[in-house]
Amino acid sequence: LILASEEGVVARVDGDDAWVKTVRGDACESCSSKAACHTMGGGREMEVSALNPIGARVGDRVLLKMDTLPFLKGTFLVYMFPILLLVGGAAIGEWVSLVSNLPPPLPSVLLAFGGLAAGLLFMKRAANRLAQRNAYRPRIARVIGRSPG
Repeated sequence: LILASEEGVVARVDGDDAWVKTVRGDACESCSSKAACHTMGGGREMEVSALNPIGARVGDRVLLKMDTLPFLKGTFLVYMFPILLLVGGAAIGEWVSLVSNLPPPLPSVLLAFGGLAAGLLFMKRAANRLAQRNAYRPRIARVIGRSPG
């Protein structure tokens, strides 16, 4: 099952990978491989590293695809995991304040922000690891138009 797809033009080929120029879409924000993308001049145009199993050439207009499961895992990692640790930290902080003599908001606030910080650090490390796996990278699914030559 395929979820995300995007069109672009192959800018360069490097072995089994290709760099594809495309326009940053809304789906990019939750992509676990967004660290592999490079924005061009701070705008919406960017280059993305993609698997090139079909041998697309420089100048070809191609269709990039990303499988659903890795896309959803990346979305969970980026958005939900840090929030879950924030809420979990706040709940543990509330329990700590009940069993100790600490004022109620202090442990909750400290552990909530600690959980959020831990979630963000874990998310960054995990996202970098996942971006190295081929299953979490976009791939060129087909050539829409061949470059002359």
